[in-house]
Amino acid sequence: MSKNPFYITTPIYYPSGNPHIGHCYTTVACDSIARFKRMQGYDVMFLTGTDEHGLKIEQKAAEKGVTPKEFVDEIVEKFKNLWKYMNIDYDRYIRTTDDYHIETVQKIFKALYDKGYIYKGEYSGKYCTPCESFWTDSQLDENGCCPECHRPVAFAREEAYFFKMSPFAERIEKLLTETDYLRPKTRATELVNNFIKPGLEDLCVSRTTFKWGVPVTFDEGHVVYVWIDALSNYISALGYMNDKYNDFEKYWAADVHMVAKDIMRFHAIIWPAILMALDLPLPKHLAVHGWITFNGEKMSKSLGNVVDPFVLGERYGCDAIRYHILREMALGADSSFSNEIMINRINSDLANGFGNLVSRTVAMADKYFGGTLPTERESDSLDDDFKSVVLNTFAEVEKYMDETKIKQALEEIFKAVDRANKYIDETEPWKLGKDESKKGRLASVLYNLLDAIRILSALLSPFMPATMPKVWEQIGASKSDTEYSKLSVFGVLPENVTVHKGEILFPRIDVDKEIEELNAIIQKNMDEAQSKLSAEEKGETVEKIELAPEITIDDFAKVEIRVAKVISAEKVKKSDKLLCLQLDDGMGGRQVVSGIAQYYAPEDLVGKKIQLIANLKPVKLRGVDSFGMICAADTPDGIKVVFVDDSIPVGSKIR
Repeated sequence: MSKNPFYITTPIYYPSGNPHIGHCYTTVACDSIARFKRMQGYDVMFLTGTDEHGLKIEQKAAEKGVTPKEFVDEIVEKFKNLWKYMNIDYDRYIRTTDDYHIETVQKIFKALYDKGYIYKGEYSGKYCTPCESFWTDSQLDENGCCPECHRPVAFAREEAYFFKMSPFAERIEKLLTETDYLRPKTRATELVNNFIKPGLEDLCVSRTTFKWGVPVTFDEGHVVYVWIDALSNYISALGYMNDKYNDFEKYWAADVHMVAKDIMRFHAIIWPAILMALDLPLPKHLAVHGWITFNGEKMSKSLGNVVDPFVLGERYGCDAIRYHILREMALGADSSFSNEIMINRINSDLANGFGNLVSRTVAMADKYFGGTLPTERESDSLDDDFKSVVLNTFAEVEKYMDETKIKQALEEIFKAVDRANKYIDETEPWKLGKDESKKGRLASVLYNLLDAIRILSALLSPFMPATMPKVWEQIGASKSDTEYSKLSVFGVLPENVTVHKGEILFPRIDVDKEIEELNAIIQKNMDEAQSKLSAEEKGETVEKIELAPEITIDDFAKVEIRVAKVISAEKVKKSDKLLCLQLDDGMGGRQVVSGIAQYYAPEDLVGKKIQLIANLKPVKLRGVDSFGMICAADTPDGIKVVFVDDSIPVGSKIR
């Protein structure tokens, strides 16, 4: 009997820096869904990888003095190490530098060109290098910056190829508003109003200002723009238009693409348009999640607020970290990360909740029956209610996983964990153990608890794959006992099941002590990261500075710069830009006119010491004599006067 195929993908990550906890959510979420589907019996293909082309990579490689390929090779290895550490069991890893992917991208580009969907033109507009994105003026944020990363954009003009988007606008709008493609559906209104209703603009799909990309086969000097390159990975990885693999027919269309909200529009609008142009089936679902935020801001290397998952994993185990990030993130919403939230979640759910349930139950079975339960039983009406809660959990988890609602699935499991702990309080096994006539009842209670743990731990295994086999060993469950088909029924464990006391699954954490230590580690990492960042990575504007022709020291010696103090200042009549300053220059005083009225009120300058070009030829400005010039700097915020330390005497020469 053949298994039903199931294809799930993460976006391919951009390896411009080290991976952090913010990268983990999508991959851990997809891994959990893939594991759950495998448990259900599906033939799963789970794809992840790295998007390795673009201007930013080319620039970073140049800064390090290595080739772009050498630069990405090093970081890709770090991503793969993290996925191994986080127990990510992907089936295929794609790199956009792989030969077979490049072949597919070139063939797709040519196919779209031959169909008339790609044409040659010139791009003129705003471009964000960190995001590799072009934006129209209407799409920029309130500060005229990139709407995604909020960094400055640059004006770009170059010859380019464009992909026609408008032919697909109506079909894409229906896809978003009338189908279950987009999850959550609430995102559809945002996309339609912001991008489709104003009119879908043609998409720039090639670049000529850098070389690190997939070459366009029929026009030398052009490289394929990142989104056709990157998005095509979902089908190139299955062998579409290449000979590397041969399972496109089996797995396409994808069952789930999962992405973060900042790249939602590319997967919700551009990717469907490309597939429509190629006459290919559309993915069944696009699941869009929010960001893991730190103090309300998206985790970002440039902000210095990244959290190292290796550090967290070493302290709490990777399963605890997997559980925390999955439990906190509702599909479509952001999730706030803090040390306190994480530790309290580990303590409440894992240590006090599930871990305590397992250890209490196993310990009581060992204490009262030497580890092996007797087969004589005595049931009670309490048992039926408890069993119904556990069995209903199975159905609820299955439903939520089909809807890619992982947080809700975990919530259902832990409702049942809480119910199991309450069942212990209701049945009071410690009292039953003191009465020999109640041994049958005690055995029944403990068996019900062990079988409930079997079901709940199996449902948790896709999310915490390293820990649950330890649970099965402790409760005496075999591998076959935890098969998916047996999770909807009670009574699977042998009646005379034998338990084996083991290590504490999730040790309780000293909250105050741990928060103090973690904050110190994170602050140190933030300080180190910030000190290494370039101005561009910190979000500062980096402009190429063109210097005037070189001068000699003799030329510079001709300029007489002296310290002067502003005695008074007033606006020049009939001028919005000029201020007339009376200066004490240590030489009897003088008058200078300066074009700084838009940036300083006269009273702001009085009493300040400035730098004066004292031997400048006098001029008249708006009929007012000016005997010199004060030094000022051009900044992004306008002109700033260069003030002098008040301890320096007026008349002092600056050299």
